[in-house]
Amino acid sequence: MAPSFDHLPDPEDDEYDEEELDFSDLRERFEVQLEQGLDTFVVIDGLPRVTEETKPKLIKFLSRKLNAVGKTKEDIHMPIGHDGNSYQFAFVEYSSPAEALAACKALDGTALDKKHTLRVNKLTDIDRFGREGRIDDDYHPPKIEGFAEKEHLRSWLSDPSGRGRDQFVMYKDDRVQVLWNNEKDTPEEIVDRQSWTESFVQWSPQGTYLTSMHVQGVQLWGGPQFSRQKRFAHPFVNLVDYSPGEKYLTTWSNRPISIPEEGHPMLSVDDDGKNYVIWDIETGKALRSFANIDLPSNSNDEAGQPIKRKIVWPAFKWSSDDKYVARLTQGASISVYELPRMGLLDKTSIKIEGVMDFDWAPAAPHRDGIKTYEQLFCYWTPEIGSNPAKVGLMSIPSKEVVRTLNLFSVTDAKLHWQSDASYLCVKVDRHSKSKKSLATSLEIFRVKEKGVPVEVVDSIKDTVINFAWEPKGDRFVIITTAEVVAATAVPPKTSVAFYCPEKVKGGAAVGNFKHIRTYDKKNSNAIYWSPKGRFVIVATVHSQQSFDMEFYDMDFEGEKPESDKDLTANLQLMNTADHYGVTDIDWDPSGRFVATSASIWKHTMENGYHLYDFKGEQLREEPVEKFKQWLWRPRPPTLLTKEKQKEIRKNLREYSRVFDEEDKDRGASADLAVVEHRRRLYDEWVQWRQNVLDDIKMEKQELNLPEDPLEGLIKNTSDEENQIIEEIVEEIVEESEEIIS
Repeated sequence: MAPSFDHLPDPEDDEYDEEELDFSDLRERFEVQLEQGLDTFVVIDGLPRVTEETKPKLIKFLSRKLNAVGKTKEDIHMPIGHDGNSYQFAFVEYSSPAEALAACKALDGTALDKKHTLRVNKLTDIDRFGREGRIDDDYHPPKIEGFAEKEHLRSWLSDPSGRGRDQFVMYKDDRVQVLWNNEKDTPEEIVDRQSWTESFVQWSPQGTYLTSMHVQGVQLWGGPQFSRQKRFAHPFVNLVDYSPGEKYLTTWSNRPISIPEEGHPMLSVDDDGKNYVIWDIETGKALRSFANIDLPSNSNDEAGQPIKRKIVWPAFKWSSDDKYVARLTQGASISVYELPRMGLLDKTSIKIEGVMDFDWAPAAPHRDGIKTYEQLFCYWTPEIGSNPAKVGLMSIPSKEVVRTLNLFSVTDAKLHWQSDASYLCVKVDRHSKSKKSLATSLEIFRVKEKGVPVEVVDSIKDTVINFAWEPKGDRFVIITTAEVVAATAVPPKTSVAFYCPEKVKGGAAVGNFKHIRTYDKKNSNAIYWSPKGRFVIVATVHSQQSFDMEFYDMDFEGEKPESDKDLTANLQLMNTADHYGVTDIDWDPSGRFVATSASIWKHTMENGYHLYDFKGEQLREEPVEKFKQWLWRPRPPTLLTKEKQKEIRKNLREYSRVFDEEDKDRGASADLAVVEHRRRLYDEWVQWRQNVLDDIKMEKQELNLPEDPLEGLIKNTSDEENQIIEEIVEEIVEESEEIIS
């Protein structure tokens, strides 16, 4: 029955006062709830302008896209204006609200052609935004803000001292400091802040931002004064990861996101219950969120208890050019997403049965004979039934498998890309028939050569526990052990082996990889190459017994041993050092200095840092109470061309003379400062002594005392009172002893 309004006053009556009446309860009771009837409708924006003649063709094209994600009820309604052209939007109704929501998620942001991108939203959302005041009924042209100059985020590259110093961040107790490295001298402070982060700090890959972690989310800092540049509100965030080009950011929390009823400033209802968020750093917007991948329900250990999965980080891995990000579903597939839409490549994951791990090439591969754009990633699968284990190289976006390699008796495999993607080394641990012993072979893919040939280094008898390529080079170092590696206080005995390619006539190609030298009876477990190559540190870290560090030069300019004449290396141990309790070793981006540190996060004994040059000579040793982190600030890739870099290397002696003179001048100025300081202290002492003598002289005058206290005694002493004292000195010139029988 319709409600009666007869009891209400007549609006034409003079006694009617609108301000005294409150209709809110009636409006709330009888207002039509649009959400209950229009939540199956979708608004499509961003369409091209068409006429009545071309409209059917566009509708037919749109229908194919819209029906691919759900079933539409009627034809698409596309309004046409008085001028005969469309308004560039359309309406469509789906069979159910769930299908309408799915269409919005799947089609929003889809490129229709090069000039048009679809924006798909629910009609109820647009109406709700309008009622909440987010959409104004009247059009107002956008207000263009005046130009405001921003801070230079790479200002640190022009060191004000002119010495090309590097910066580093140090986290101790609850303080975070950013400082200039001054070699032997005390570091120069740039900024020192208390409670800057709640867990740890992290540089972006090119050093533009310093990341701080908080309960509310992540903050990015930069510029000369390290002002706040960006904020990403991911509650209870635990870890962050940047894309190589610093365009995107991944955040992860072990707590699923919970969106409150009043909403969230940066996340939506769709992000509720998710753990990962991928952000666009420039716009600050969340591109997409993901939940943790759970193990199947039947994943139990031998005792029947559910297996606790260890977090794999980073869970999302980036292509070298930031165009793709991929995620592994272990044992099943690899999902590749296109940026910035974050849509699945070809709308489907890549099914790879049993896949265990994958990794993107760290640079564009530029394979021989391939002129089209591509990115590569490698993956490996274990033995399944009678099928062998397999390593594959896949090209993206074509999804073409460009190379596969079958492997047998495989226990485990690790993927190691060389920095410019020239080589891929697959470290394969193989078990014997009895499965009681392990041995390792290195399968090296020559990625840039035609057909991607594979070279096998199978002369290794023991298990390889560490492998590291030379950055921007073709040499590598391995650490092997014959003992079972376990978490014990006493590290296993290890051997360190060095490999390089053979020389090839003409130098146009790289020869086979050959063994240079092996050092036995070591405790080493870690390899740290200089970012510029050539120099490498082999060390023992996280140990309670050994703290050795060995500094090697792979191109030592000395006499080459006869056995090394055909190899592209001249290995030399330059220096050894030790740092008690060392937990971390970091090269600066220039490859000139190395910082070793002992963090309180690992142990509480003798925390602090040491600073060495590339030759292993110690420059500084500084104990730091409650020391946590030391991180060098990375540098962006050089803007110099390869030809310019070759020219600089060719004339390096000329450049070095200039730097040597600057070092001498700086040393001389430092010495001059010391001399001036000492001279000032001496002058102050002389002045103080003279003041004391003047005070004594005045006191003697007031007391009528002679200036020389011995003057009166000498005058009053007569000659008779003088005594002559003779002293006889007996000296033995020679003494001999003779026994007479």
